[in-house]
Amino acid sequence: MIRLTALIGIGILLLTGCRVDREFIFHPDRVIEATPESAGLAYEDVYFKTADGVRLNGWFVPGTGSPEVMLWFHGNAGNIGDRVDNLRRFHDELGVSVFIFDYREYGRSEGSVSEEGTYRDAEAALDYLKSRTGLPAARVIYFGRSLGAAVAVELALKAPPRALILESPMTSIREMARKVMPHLPVGFLIRTEYDSLSKIGKIHLPLFILHGDSDDVVPFEQGRRLFEAAHPPKEFYRIPGASHNDTYIVGGPPYWEAWRTFIRNL
Repeated sequence: MIRLTALIGIGILLLTGCRVDREFIFHPDRVIEATPESAGLAYEDVYFKTADGVRLNGWFVPGTGSPEVMLWFHGNAGNIGDRVDNLRRFHDELGVSVFIFDYREYGRSEGSVSEEGTYRDAEAALDYLKSRTGLPAARVIYFGRSLGAAVAVELALKAPPRALILESPMTSIREMARKVMPHLPVGFLIRTEYDSLSKIGKIHLPLFILHGDSDDVVPFEQGRRLFEAAHPPKEFYRIPGASHNDTYIVGGPPYWEAWRTFIRNL
């Protein structure tokens, strides 16, 4: 049954001419509740600009001996402060250096978020990381989680990385809309695409997809479909019992060993 509040919400959007996109897709939070320092990690708080002049904020967390550098594209809600515990686990379990940043309108980043904006933000983050480390894109690992997986896929088309790691990825926004609101005709209102399914077959580089088989946000089947549409070399790791936001916790030691094995085999 369709909830009355959902009907009212859609009705208001239609009457006011507002786009569903922002209400459905993006959930930025300006308040950063934690930093790597609160987790005992050394880090550098950095600012950089996009090609269209938007000032973005990010954190560079140096690794512990591993030569690998990872560029992290986070999901659609909150900001980088909500990823601090996950950052600590990457640091402790993998030892890789990580650069994570906020898209425009998230956290301390300026501007107004949009699909095209996140793509520009990704390019700017890569440019910053290359200038900082001296590494080309082909030496950087891209890690995209949830909506960030779609951002990572787009950047991989433009600037192929050393490897592409996607966790809990969706196939496209329209498929997600049909999943979340199957009884409402919202598809024609949504202009945002994030259509990773149409892009993944154009990418030829090592690919690793991880997905919780109890994901309550992005269906597990969407991760499988992306994997099946991709070219080898590729690996898929099913995270037993994991939902959308607890993958790295529920996955436990086998989850981290899967990460280590993939990176080691590069």
